[in-house]
Amino acid sequence: MLSRPSRAVGEVREVPIEAVVIGASAGAIEALQVLMPPLSQNLKLPVIVVVHLPARRKSLLPELFASMCAAPVGEPLDKQPIEGGGIWFAPPDYHLLIEGRSFALSIEAPVHFSRPSVDVLFESAAEAYGASLTGVVLSGASEDGALGARAIRQRGGHVYVQDPEQALVRTMPDAAIRLADPQFVGSLEAIAALLCGSTGWSP
Repeated sequence: MLSRPSRAVGEVREVPIEAVVIGASAGAIEALQVLMPPLSQNLKLPVIVVVHLPARRKSLLPELFASMCAAPVGEPLDKQPIEGGGIWFAPPDYHLLIEGRSFALSIEAPVHFSRPSVDVLFESAAEAYGASLTGVVLSGASEDGALGARAIRQRGGHVYVQDPEQALVRTMPDAAIRLADPQFVGSLEAIAALLCGSTGWSP
C-alpha cells in the first residue's frame, strides 16, 4: 500500500466532517463494493457519489448498493434538502451539485465528456462545506475529479485517493494525486478506516 501521511492522518480534524463526496468511473463498482459497506455502518452524515453513467439508461447503482449497505441509498431530487445518514448517487445524465445544504440537478454541458461529472460535484461541495468536506477519488479512466479534489484542498477540506496500483484503471487516481496533493493515498480498506474514524460515524 502506498500512503502519504500528513497532519490530517491519525489526528483529530480541527473542523468536524459534515459530508463525504466520492468520484469514480471505470472500476467504480468493484471499488465501491469494498468501500461502501463499512461506510454505511452507523452513518450520521451524507455520502454523495458520482459514477460516470451512460445517458438515457436507468442506473442500477442504488438498487445494487442498497442490498449491501446498512444506510439508506438513493438518488436525490432537484432542490431536495441534504440530510445525514444516507448514501446518494448522482442520476444518469444530470450533473449533481450542492447548493447550500440542498441537492441541485443540472443539464449543463458534460465535463470531461461526462454528465454527471465528479469535478462539478466536488467543486460545488467544496464551496458549500469548505473545511468540513472530505473527497474520495477512486478508479477511473479520465481525469475528472482532479480539479474538484484540488478545490476541496484549497478550501481546507481533505482528499483521500485510491492507490493507483490497486485501481482497476489508474488514470483518475493519478490525476488527483498530481493536481490535488491529497492527504492520503492508499487501499480502499485504509480509506474506509480513516473515514469511519471521523466524527461522521457513531460508535
